[in-house]
Amino acid sequence: MNTFSALVMGVLVLGLVYGVLVYNGLVNLKHNIAKAWANIDVLLKQRHDELPKLVEVCRQYKQFEQATLARVTEARARVAAARETHDVGALGAAESVLRAGLGQIFAVAEAYPELKANEHFAQLQSRISTLENSIADRREWYNEAVNRHNVRIEQFPDLIVARLFAFSAQALLQFSSAEKADVDLKALFKG
Repeated sequence: MNTFSALVMGVLVLGLVYGVLVYNGLVNLKHNIAKAWANIDVLLKQRHDELPKLVEVCRQYKQFEQATLARVTEARARVAAARETHDVGALGAAESVLRAGLGQIFAVAEAYPELKANEHFAQLQSRISTLENSIADRREWYNEAVNRHNVRIEQFPDLIVARLFAFSAQALLQFSSAEKADVDLKALFKG
């Protein structure tokens, strides 16, 4: 074997090793996204199970805004549907509506001292608030995993391996501008 063919063979072996390393890195990033989604999914399911209890406790107070409860129930169903189909775009939109409805329930509850004093309501409010904070943390982790994946599949020379094995960009979990804006306390406390 002459020097030239040994050099070509060495370059091919190095290229193959590099390709395998890139491929394995991309697989790792893809599975990080799936893991991040699974973490969000668990929390969404837990909150999904708590919301009917909250609605029922509020419904027991006859004067409580039934329209608000109906909006939360409807938004809960849309979140569940988006969660089951892994539709990140629909989930973001449904989450915005649900979070606004929850904020309204908690704000309206201020006008019902008996409801606010209800131990079951207080526990549910605390549990749902804790879940909301955890979901926000997991959304951040999910978006970071998606961002690392999307950047990597666009960088040269990794994009060659990404295209060869059909790694595609993933959607960030985004929310409406209304959810990102400051809370309008006057609107929440309109009676």
